[in-house]
Amino acid sequence: MQTLEQSLPLVPNHTAKTVIFDFDGTIADSFDTVFAISNRLADEFGFPITPLEDVDALKNLSSQEILRRSNVPFVKLPFLLRRLRFELNQEIAGLQPIAGIKEALLELKRQGHHLGIVTSNSRQNVIAFLAAQDMREVFDFVDSGLTLFGKGRIIQKILRHNRIDPATAIYVGDETRDVEAARKIGIKVIAVCWGFNSCKVLGAQEPDFLIADPAELVTATNFS
Repeated sequence: MQTLEQSLPLVPNHTAKTVIFDFDGTIADSFDTVFAISNRLADEFGFPITPLEDVDALKNLSSQEILRRSNVPFVKLPFLLRRLRFELNQEIAGLQPIAGIKEALLELKRQGHHLGIVTSNSRQNVIAFLAAQDMREVFDFVDSGLTLFGKGRIIQKILRHNRIDPATAIYVGDETRDVEAARKIGIKVIAVCWGFNSCKVLGAQEPDFLIADPAELVTATNFS
């Protein structure tokens, strides 16, 4: 894993990359909204409400650990995800981008990289958000799947369908499951510290890059 404080090659690789982003927590500043919705749904789906003071501890747990802690039966997960998507749709107009992410995305696009989104949120929610933020034209594709741990398969399908060399693909996400998904299919991964999981737990997953500011996306992409 490299951080941007470490030494890097003097000449970056300017080959156009396909940079695939997670949505919630990576592009959209949706943590507080998702947190509030999850607590509202706790009784209905049989998992404990998370007190606000436990958020920092939660950020230091992997996606698998959080799922185990919730005690949500596996068979209920698709229904919980559907409800989360529906509730988010009601609040999508109030969501804002992560500070600085739009500028970084526009610069990546200007440099000729191909940008996409793969998310467990709904495509409808993502498109509505991008339209509201005047960001729709930044992305070449938006894809989603009703799954917590199946993003790798969706990314693989996109790469095959578009005949994209996996060596030129990068996944960008804010959770340990994003790093795991990229590792499973053999593509590079940039983990971002401004979303759901902390730098500490993301770093333990050994992503190719670990960054703390959206402005670092451009450098990490070009040196990947």
